[in-house]
Amino acid sequence: MTKHKKEIRAAQLSANEEGRLTVQGYAAVFNESTLIWESDYSGYKYFERVDPKAFEGADMSDVCFKYNHQDIAMVLARTRNKTLTLAADEHGLSIRADIAQTSTGKDVYELIRRGDLDKMSFAFTVEKEQVEYDEKEKICTRTILKFDKIFDVAVVDFPAYDSTEISTVEGRSAEYFQEMEAKAKEAEERKKLLLRTYL
Repeated sequence: MTKHKKEIRAAQLSANEEGRLTVQGYAAVFNESTLIWESDYSGYKYFERVDPKAFEGADMSDVCFKYNHQDIAMVLARTRNKTLTLAADEHGLSIRADIAQTSTGKDVYELIRRGDLDKMSFAFTVEKEQVEYDEKEKICTRTILKFDKIFDVAVVDFPAYDSTEISTVEGRSAEYFQEMEAKAKEAEERKKLLLRTYL
């Protein structure tokens, strides 16, 4: 499995009623075990959680605020010029963004204000993780212990799922576990081939 593969997670976002186009919310919450993917091959259910210390030391020096992570859309806010701030607290990674008052920024803000858009996600790479299996219950839990780099946070149309007041994982996260399953299946097939060869 490739180290530091870019992934995306999602969370709730809301807009205020002030004159400035300011939005705030959480891009991640801690210690929420959330179902990401179910395997048809093994029958395993794959869960993920974020450790409360996962953001310590992560590179968040130049993070952009975007819509749907699209590079074709203009940047709406950025940590580099302090129009976007990120901070880990006891609940998770909070974000606050003063959206640029461009036509795109005003459109996105209005959709957030009306509630058409109320979820956000963030793109990142992982430095350290822990994966645990419960063979009896067929459950695999991945705990992200340390993020490597945060690339962007984005308001999104469709996060992968909701967990109480937030949604945590978008589609690409399933690829992590699909890749894990594929390698396990490949190893099992190699083992069977070796047994047939020597029997």
